[in-house]
Amino acid sequence: MTYAITQSCCADATCVSVCPVNCIHPTPDEPDFGTTDRLYIDPRTCIGCGACADACPVDAIFPIDKLTGPQAVHVELNAEHFTGTQEHPWGEPRFPRSLPAHAAAPRVAVVGTGPAAGYAIQSLVRSTDAEITVLDRMSEPGGLVKFGVAPDHPSTKRIGSTFASNYEHPRVRLQLGVEVGRDVSHAELTEHFNAVVYAVGAPGHRKPGIPGEDLPGTLPARDFVGWCNGHPDVPADAVDLSAERAVIVGNGNVALDAARLLLTDPEELARTEIAEHALAALRTSKVREVVLLARRGPEHAACTRSELLGLREALGERMVVDAHGGAGETIAAAETGSTAGLLRDLPVAEIDYGAVPEERRLVLRFSSPPAEVRGDAQARALRTEGAELETGLVMWSVGSRGVAIPQLPFDEATGTIPNTGGRVEPGTYVVGWAKRGASGGIGANRTCASETVDALMDDAAEGKLHSPAEDAKSFPKLLRSRR
Repeated sequence: MTYAITQSCCADATCVSVCPVNCIHPTPDEPDFGTTDRLYIDPRTCIGCGACADACPVDAIFPIDKLTGPQAVHVELNAEHFTGTQEHPWGEPRFPRSLPAHAAAPRVAVVGTGPAAGYAIQSLVRSTDAEITVLDRMSEPGGLVKFGVAPDHPSTKRIGSTFASNYEHPRVRLQLGVEVGRDVSHAELTEHFNAVVYAVGAPGHRKPGIPGEDLPGTLPARDFVGWCNGHPDVPADAVDLSAERAVIVGNGNVALDAARLLLTDPEELARTEIAEHALAALRTSKVREVVLLARRGPEHAACTRSELLGLREALGERMVVDAHGGAGETIAAAETGSTAGLLRDLPVAEIDYGAVPEERRLVLRFSSPPAEVRGDAQARALRTEGAELETGLVMWSVGSRGVAIPQLPFDEATGTIPNTGGRVEPGTYVVGWAKRGASGGIGANRTCASETVDALMDDAAEGKLHSPAEDAKSFPKLLRSRR
């Protein structure tokens, strides 16, 4: 019995390493790795051994006979990925590197505890004898896995336990509640460590740049997901659900997460790890209609097919496409298997935004760039081409960007720390979204981290790392004095 991968896939590639017949692609050695929404199992070569399912950190792999009903589409998607291909080359194997014997074990600081940091720590532990200190400004580790993955995606969150095992290693020390630039400076880190690896992600939010975008009642969709996860930076009263309509500008994965959470039965969410204040608010929510407002047409939808399939499975018939801008015709002409093609059997209608229906629903409105949020002391409506939508809750989901760290270079245009292969300068490195921009899922950080750690090891072998002025015991003393 062959296996198939479902939408929970994190593209971590652990399954690739255990597959005895090389049937899972793209592999970390292939160009598409880190850009596809998931990995795929070639049904022509899968022998049904189940090794991949046992190794999967997020329980995303199942025998095809177990995928019935809405899940059956994943069998087709796995097969379609290999249509017309004769061979997917495995490429040259990549063996773990190690430091040469003459290189002393470095002291390394890793700033951040998200997926990029997790893979960097794993690589450092396996390839070096480094003593690693992990810093995070939060009181709990996990980064986006803990606070950015929707609470109703428990299988995806499960990979956090893999990263958490890093902190049990005898050469790894975790220091929480420490913010670089506030509690300790970059210069001070270079005085205490041979190398510093920044895995700080992209905590900034992009906005559409329209009048009224900062009125009360507006917020980033990622903050809403963080609110559902109990993110300490998002107050419990940050979200007002007293309006009957919510508008989410954007249609990427975070926008879909926010829409699904707003429309899911709170009693279903009660079975997840959702924050108590969010669950209480959702139980009394007045929101009955959520509009996903996209600036471009269906063919440019930013979400992955996996997330869209998950949304359709969750909402069923409570999804409708607004006919505005010829959306119905575009969807009908879309290639089968494309993101737009997955919308083909949804109802298409001219939507009247003058009234909100009694039954909860999701409206997909395309080709409608937002023009203005109207209101006084509170958002009251969002104006877009051809319509004005009354609403008291507007969320932005138009991208994330990095933020500058004092004493480090920063590229305002890309929102990244300038680097070459992860090297900012010898002794200072960057990994993840802060390195390459806010794109790529969890698994993309594995190869990203390997490249960065390779750069660190090259510099260590050539004696280019920092020479700390302080000994290993002085840094914990410094932190205690700052607290």
